[in-house]
Amino acid sequence: MPDVLTIGEAMVSLRSSRALRLGGDVHLSIAGSESNVAIGLARLGHDVAWLGAVGNDEPGHLIQRTLRAENVDTTHLRFTDASFTAFIAFDQPAHDITRVSYHRRGSAASTLTAAECVAALEAAPPRILHVTGITPALSATAREATLTAVQTASAAGIHVSLDVNYRARLWSRPEAAIALRPLLPHLTTIFASDDELDILTDAPNPTAALLSTGIKEVVITAGSKGAWTHTESGTIHHPALSVTVVDSIGAGDAFVSGYLSATLDNLTPEARLSRATTSGAFCVGTHGDWESLPTRADLPLLETPNGTALR
Repeated sequence: MPDVLTIGEAMVSLRSSRALRLGGDVHLSIAGSESNVAIGLARLGHDVAWLGAVGNDEPGHLIQRTLRAENVDTTHLRFTDASFTAFIAFDQPAHDITRVSYHRRGSAASTLTAAECVAALEAAPPRILHVTGITPALSATAREATLTAVQTASAAGIHVSLDVNYRARLWSRPEAAIALRPLLPHLTTIFASDDELDILTDAPNPTAALLSTGIKEVVITAGSKGAWTHTESGTIHHPALSVTVVDSIGAGDAFVSGYLSATLDNLTPEARLSRATTSGAFCVGTHGDWESLPTRADLPLLETPNGTALR
């Protein structure tokens, strides 16, 4: 039985250090919020499975191969001949600015069904089900699949976490609210930035309103300002670590993987925030969505002084 099951979209990623229109070399890898979280949890020593659909094409097989190499269970990965594997391109049109281009409309990931989500949950119930607000934005069937998966897991007593992960390129805020608010009665943990809370509730005190629905914890991230965990017992803040930021893409997913890892280890809220911010700090230290995510043995390394040579 997996510790965590993640459900969502994985894409092939192309990265260029200059404007794509100029051509030149690109780095080929994979990307996707849920698969990033899966890799992060696997590196921290947890049994984690990823469920999603990819095209029966070379990019799709690259995704499968990469996840397997990172010890992520791909039993529930579905290949389809009817759709293609999506891709995402990152380029730098100016210094310290990253631009994102997508090729994902109608991709294999958008064909996710409720039936395959339920089948995976029943075949091997996880301790935690993790979903994001990206998946329901992909299609009507993916939206139904997300809601059904969350309802099924909640009814079975499984811890359910949601990372809002709002993407304006996919849908409007009102559309996101219509899709995500029905998930609230079934959630245990919410991850969001402070500017995403109005998607989930219109209440003047959004964290209190969310906790009143039965959600156990609302985790708010604010980049360099750190992160907060809100529960019925109160609020805890943890500052961000002081590190050189090379690439912030994927930092939120790294944070989530660290937080869920500490949750699985039954650590205190303070320790959960500490591991989450440490994982996020590792991620921003180099280019790539997941390549620099830490193993459990790596976690203490950021406590050493800058310039230390480990001999």
